[in-house]
Amino acid sequence: MKALSSILFHAIHGIEKRIITIRQDLHAHPELSGGEERTKYFLKGILEAEGIEVHESDHHFGLIAQIIIDPDKPFIALRADMDALPITELNSLPYISRNEGIMHACGHDAHTAIVLGTAIALNQIKNHLKNNIRFIFQPSEEILEGGSSQMIEEGALENVKAIFGLHAYPYLPTGQIGYKKGVMLASTDMFEIEIFGRSSHAARPHEGVDAILVTAMAVNSLNHIVSRQIDPLHPAVISLGTIEGGRAANVICDHVKLQGTVRTVNHDVRRRIPEMMEVSIAGICKSMHADYQFHYNFGIPELLNDDAMVEQVIEASSTVIGKENCIDLIDPVMGGEDFGRYLETVPGAFFRLGTCNKAKETCIAQHNSRFNVDDDALSIGMKILGLLALKEI
Repeated sequence: MKALSSILFHAIHGIEKRIITIRQDLHAHPELSGGEERTKYFLKGILEAEGIEVHESDHHFGLIAQIIIDPDKPFIALRADMDALPITELNSLPYISRNEGIMHACGHDAHTAIVLGTAIALNQIKNHLKNNIRFIFQPSEEILEGGSSQMIEEGALENVKAIFGLHAYPYLPTGQIGYKKGVMLASTDMFEIEIFGRSSHAARPHEGVDAILVTAMAVNSLNHIVSRQIDPLHPAVISLGTIEGGRAANVICDHVKLQGTVRTVNHDVRRRIPEMMEVSIAGICKSMHADYQFHYNFGIPELLNDDAMVEQVIEASSTVIGKENCIDLIDPVMGGEDFGRYLETVPGAFFRLGTCNKAKETCIAQHNSRFNVDDDALSIGMKILGLLALKEI
């Protein structure tokens, strides 16, 4: 394996500068979820020029690329997400976003470039492959539904025996990776609540039903669900992000709308939370003579890594950066990632790629207008994914 890793690393070193240029081009041309058209055709052109088989969809801008050495062998899959965020970039970079109000503020440009570079390098040494390799370039990771379900429906996991993905992580320095066995990230659900009261003059509140007061009581009740109805050993979050209501200072409000998110790392807790929420809302509305509507949308599941696949990530990463630089993240994070849908179907692992370099100012959190990725991390990501693809399964 040592000789094979040297061959892989040589191929990666030969394309490293090119992949950095591609990453910066992607950063300069970010596209929102569902609109990754330029990204798709940019990648498609590169992959086809390298002689890599590419399949596109009529329904979205995702791509599936493949290296097939034997039709009877299974696939190892590597996944990248391609979409950006509705954030105005404030960096001073030569490759700053050219699309106003849109930015690669989460590192998807780096993920895409890393998987693309891994595909190019593996294709150059494909006579050494022991499995077929599939590269999933996924759209729409940043929205509730996630684009992974679309890719799965169109065969992305057909005959796949293992899948791997990574995410840029500004909380670890470049040259380290973070891993987590078991649940790594939370499920992500959204909800909307509408409270209906009855308007009246603010000087005569007894003639109306104050939707704002009812809402205040409901919000207070919802915020006690996690602390008093859920086992504290099972982390959960219920957060309200928006509240809209009222038309004038001297009118009792008759309608309030709230929106929020629920995050859990336990399937049973996730299943029970909507009922807990509705019981609280219904009880308060009944006692205050108000009506309500409650809509709960289940989004992506928790991301559950396969322990054996995590061990493979540690082994591959140790070859690249040394085992001392493979960091056990220990606790799950309440953020979401629709890579979890792939892991519901096939075993695999998702890991964090350190991208913090203080000298390059790349230690700023994701979803921030000054987020950026240390390009030195790209070759590390390619080497790790490349070694994982070279494993025999």
